[in-house]
Amino acid sequence: MTARTARPAASRPRGRGGPAPERPRGSALGGLRKLHTRLRRAWDRPLTAYYLIFGGSALLTVLGLVMVFSASQIQALQSGLPSTYYFRKQLIAAALGACLLLLASRLPVRLHRALAYPLLAVSVFLMTLVQIPGIGQTVNGNRNWLQLGGPFQLQPSEFGKLALVLWGADLLARKQDKRLLNQWKHLLVPLVPAAFMLLGLIMLGGDMGTAIILTAILFGLLWLAGAPTRLFAGVLGGTAALGLLLITTSANRMARLACIGATDPGPNDQCWQAVHGIYALASGGLFGSGLGASLEKWGQLPEPHTDFIFAVTGEELGLAGTLSVLALFAALGYAGIRVAGRTEDPFVRYAAGGVTTWITAQAVVNIGAVLGLLPIAGVPLPLFSYGGSALLPTMFAIGLLIAFARSEPGARAALAMRQPAVRRKLAGVRWKTMRRRVKQRPSGER
Repeated sequence: MTARTARPAASRPRGRGGPAPERPRGSALGGLRKLHTRLRRAWDRPLTAYYLIFGGSALLTVLGLVMVFSASQIQALQSGLPSTYYFRKQLIAAALGACLLLLASRLPVRLHRALAYPLLAVSVFLMTLVQIPGIGQTVNGNRNWLQLGGPFQLQPSEFGKLALVLWGADLLARKQDKRLLNQWKHLLVPLVPAAFMLLGLIMLGGDMGTAIILTAILFGLLWLAGAPTRLFAGVLGGTAALGLLLITTSANRMARLACIGATDPGPNDQCWQAVHGIYALASGGLFGSGLGASLEKWGQLPEPHTDFIFAVTGEELGLAGTLSVLALFAALGYAGIRVAGRTEDPFVRYAAGGVTTWITAQAVVNIGAVLGLLPIAGVPLPLFSYGGSALLPTMFAIGLLIAFARSEPGARAALAMRQPAVRRKLAGVRWKTMRRRVKQRPSGER
């Protein structure tokens, strides 16, 4: 008998109870590298910024409508109004804003530049009307509203943000074409005086929150224009000193500053809103108490559908909901920076950077106040909070970003290649539908 040679252990067939074969070293690392490569290729595609801006803004607006409907019902009933009162007004504003978004996304850049001076003039005129007794309306201690008739009001300072972005971008682009931005007087004048004029009109009404956002837009434009560090630091220091003076001379603003990080309402309940915003977030847990199940909106949390809608979102949708909102704003910010960084048109760079600074800074100020990290400034969460005056110019600004993202050479080429394919698909669907209808007819009707 011949001796049976033993097979090597590595070549033996694996039985049912045998040990699993060892994975080669580096396979997990190789998989991560492949995933990283795929994600990098996806981020580098020409239409990535376009899809991020359009999809992120659409999701924020729709989720905002849902949360406005949930957060405003008790507020409306306590005021003797129908439960859907605020939701219906926000829905109308969102429909008008969608029209403005589509219009802005289709307008060429030269028409956007042509709108800069008329929009600035109209904004200054309306903001001046606000300060005339009998015309301007005071809401929550701030005189910054115009009554349009019936339940509709207008806050001109919200359109002042858009006006500063477009006018400032056009001004800096023209000066860059003439190679004047290397001189500090051309860099600052007339941009800074015009911005200070808008800030003065806003501060006459006591609206510190909108003034903060307008200041952020100004510094964003100066940064994009390449302001020297010393000049930038000087303007920043002067603005900080002025802001500190305005805060220390107002008891209301000092009280808001004292509520940063508060865990107790304090004397006279001066930190009531800040503390109950934290309570709402803390009670939400990982996935929240459920849509519509917030307890804080039952009279405990002031302004649940405007300034503190993020707190109600955290209570009803939990950490998952709030992180989703933060991720959408991060995607918008990334896409705006990408559009501003890849363009060769100076106006597009300044306008895209200004819009991105506006939306990002306003989201940070609002969410920071809800988290107790910043003083309550009274600014809405962009695209999310209740308020048509804030929603309309913001959606127009999103339309600007979409138009700029479409105007990139790679994006234009990708969209041009996809249009014939889409038409062929639609033609194929129509042909299949017609054939199906013909087959379904009785034989006598054919």
